[in-house]
Parts: sequence; C-alpha cells; structure tokens
Amino acid sequence: MTPAAPDAVDLKAHVVDIEDHPAPGVTFRDISPVLAHPEALAAAVDRLTEAARGLDVQAVVGAEARGFLLGPAVARELGTGFVLARKPGKLPRATISVTYELEYGTDELHIHEDAMAPGTRVLVHDDLLATGGTAQALCRLVERLGGVVVGCSFLAELSFLGGRAALAPRAVFSLISYED
Repeated sequence: MTPAAPDAVDLKAHVVDIEDHPAPGVTFRDISPVLAHPEALAAAVDRLTEAARGLDVQAVVGAEARGFLLGPAVARELGTGFVLARKPGKLPRATISVTYELEYGTDELHIHEDAMAPGTRVLVHDDLLATGGTAQALCRLVERLGGVVVGCSFLAELSFLGGRAALAPRAVFSLISYED
C-alpha cells in the first residue's frame, strides 16, 4: 500500500472530541488518534516542519507533556535539538522557572539554565494553542535565557480563545483550527 501524500491527510478527521472533559461544558480535543495513525503522524510532522523551515530554527522547545510528542520529531527534521520544559522537580540540574495562568488554574514550568546559548533561534512547540498561557510561559523562559523566539507551532488551535493574539507579534502557526 502506498502512503498518502502528507497534504492529502485530513488531520482534523483523526482528532476525537470528548465532551465534558476535564470539566462540564468543555470539549477536549484528543489528538492521540493522530499519533496512532502512521500517515496522520507523518503528515503532522511534515507540515509542522515545513511551516518552520524558513525561520532558521536552531532549537525547538516543548512543554511537558504533550509538547514532547511532536516537538522532538520536528526538531529532528529541522536538524536541531529539542529542549525540555518540565514541571517542578523533574529536571536534574539547575533551572529557571515561570508560573503562568491556564484555563483551569495556574501551573509552573522549568528549563535548565544552560539549555541554550544567548541568541539561539527557538521554535516554541506544543500540541494545542488555547489561551496561550503555556506558550507564553515557554517564550518567557527562552527569552530569560537570551534566546530569540522565531515562531510558535501547534498541532491544533482553539482560535476562539484568543491564544494567537496573546503571542503576538511572534509568528504562530497551527495545522488544525477550531472556531468554537
């Protein structure tokens, strides 16, 4: 069987909506079927990589846990490394941290203080853009280390929550958009 061309794969068709999760009235967009389907996974990595190609990316930074799913694959395709941003207590060396607001409360991310050299051109990646809180936190961590955020990439975007505007003026791209 010949694999489908990456642009022929309908990624949105592989996302499953879970109603009332994690709270009543919320629709959770489950991307795990995209990851489980070989052609959808390949298409997602190829499209994210292609969108970032002209940005001269030197490192990809992703947030625990779902930013770890596609971020390393995109980094590999771009010929860069991947930098982990993790929850408190998960990284073994000295870190810097940031606390940030989420749709359902607050959270905290840490990054090794030697994760990148000043001036490193960084692509921030996560699975989903909602209000932009996690991506903004990643940008702040990168910038505190002297890195330059050249773009923010996402598999999916809940455009009605305004996360793209919260990341302005940075370049933002997503493969799937939900208007409501």
